[in-house]
Amino acid sequence: MADQTSATSTASSGLTMNTAAAISYVTIIPAIVFLLIAPYDKNPFVRFHSVQSILLGFFAFGAQTLLLYTHFIPMGFLISMILSAIFFILWVLVVVKAMTGEWFKLPILGSIAMSLVKKP
Repeated sequence: MADQTSATSTASSGLTMNTAAAISYVTIIPAIVFLLIAPYDKNPFVRFHSVQSILLGFFAFGAQTLLLYTHFIPMGFLISMILSAIFFILWVLVVVKAMTGEWFKLPILGSIAMSLVKKP
């Protein structure tokens, strides 16, 4: 989708765009910060990963909140543990993909993130 040079360029702070994109997945706080401060707010690669991180965080929080009620049904705890493992695997995957400079889109969330990120 985008060339590697735009994803790996170094910002004035010393962080590469790949590193900034990967850091945006730590929590939604760095993702929001990268959407607000220059030069990251101008880089489509960092913006995409920041928005996707925020969407993934809200989706995971919502799913885990709903699953609190599954503990009252048989196998509910197992379902919750499996979903937690899936979210952890997804998180590791997106961090690694961002670190390598890849525009990795999660199903549904990635498309929404891509549509929200407009090149400045």
